[in-house]
Amino acid sequence: MVLRLYNTLTRRKEDFAPLEPANVRLYACGPTVYDHLHIGNGRMLIVFDVLYRLLRHLYGEAHVTYVRNITDVDDKINARAAERGISIRELTGEMAAVFHQDAKALGCLPPSAEPRATEHIGEIIALIERLIAKGHSYMAEGHVLFDVPSMPAYGKLSRRPLDEMIAGARVEVAPYKRSPMDFVLWKPSSEKEPGWASPWGRGRPGWHIECSAMSWKHLGEIFDIHGGGIDLVFPHHENEIAQSCAAFGHDKMANFWVHNGHLQVEGEKMSKSLGNFVTIHELLHADKFGGRAWPGEVLRLAILKTHYRRPLDFTVKALEDAETNLRKWGAQFGTYDSHGDEGFGGGLGSGSGDGSGSGYGGGIGYLEDVVEALEDDLNTPFALTLVHEIRDKDQLDRALRLIGIDLDAYSRRMEDEKTYAFDTLAVTSLISARLKARAAKNWAEADRIRDELAAMGIALKDNKDGTTIWELKR
Repeated sequence: MVLRLYNTLTRRKEDFAPLEPANVRLYACGPTVYDHLHIGNGRMLIVFDVLYRLLRHLYGEAHVTYVRNITDVDDKINARAAERGISIRELTGEMAAVFHQDAKALGCLPPSAEPRATEHIGEIIALIERLIAKGHSYMAEGHVLFDVPSMPAYGKLSRRPLDEMIAGARVEVAPYKRSPMDFVLWKPSSEKEPGWASPWGRGRPGWHIECSAMSWKHLGEIFDIHGGGIDLVFPHHENEIAQSCAAFGHDKMANFWVHNGHLQVEGEKMSKSLGNFVTIHELLHADKFGGRAWPGEVLRLAILKTHYRRPLDFTVKALEDAETNLRKWGAQFGTYDSHGDEGFGGGLGSGSGDGSGSGYGGGIGYLEDVVEALEDDLNTPFALTLVHEIRDKDQLDRALRLIGIDLDAYSRRMEDEKTYAFDTLAVTSLISARLKARAAKNWAEADRIRDELAAMGIALKDNKDGTTIWELKR
């Protein structure tokens, strides 16, 4: 079976054929590192990690390039740093470290490259210069803006009427714009704001141009797959297409546009006003949701029960069911034979999950059938139904690893937690205090906190940016 993916650009499932089979190229929009990511962001991370794993399985690990960026210059970052009274560098370093811990806990592989916007100012400026030279952007009151009417094909991804696009553009209303749809490529910076020298004065990039520049740098002018959450279709991805196509003279930026659906919590839209806004970090380490912290494998399995394009209702019951299945698999791992089925059953799979699951496997459930289910537009619900039918421990292990679940590691860690009990929130609080002490050059206090963490069995690792990751020493 050939890999088929739903292409948001064409609104249909299509056979996937890479531009270069020896170099399959995937880009997904990563986080803006100003705060902890919510579980909706976690769904995006997991979905594209499954796609990355599947592409590696089909084309070979050495032949897949996955780029997931970090936005580390943004007005939200400026505002949050000022609110907390810390430097922008300290904030982005701290939040990037938390993000990496969260992604690892969710079972996500590191991408092939993780470019940061601040490391690509040269490419951003070069791209804007191309747009100006081709008549697709203009200067106005210290800003450089993209001239949307200069691109007649604008709107082909979101397919929204013009009045809806104007209403939902989420761009600043300004008198210097030629058209209300025009968006900022470069903006002036005050002395207190981050800024870089440019032909248009000291300033900083707009959000949309950053992804166009980073994908161009690492994947080329046209690549295979661009992904993200459904909320990014407009205006972010629409604007990326306009910028990249206008700059390079192509009619496409990526062949496939893949988007995961919305997430709600216990039947309601997630929002801080409803009190149901929950971050990945809280789910992993606090008792905010369901009165306890949840292992990353449980979160991952609960999310993969629903087809990635469908809305996901994230519930405590779904987490409990996922944990039950993991425990059953762990209890039976290596102890059942080809005829037994104790500990296996329904509860995880929900048919094809997207109305397209017939014709697989004949109930055998071996790895090849799981791969075929995933080749059908990442049909993880049906893949999990097939996993329940596997009776060979090696096949079960390989099938679960294909969707990013290491059952051995999960079982070992559950045993470890019985021996190594510690307060993770206290650990992260101490790490934050140590980062502040280091920023204030209070080395004695920073060393004291490191020693306190060491006594708790926590090993710290400082990277080149001065941020800290940690792990529990065995």
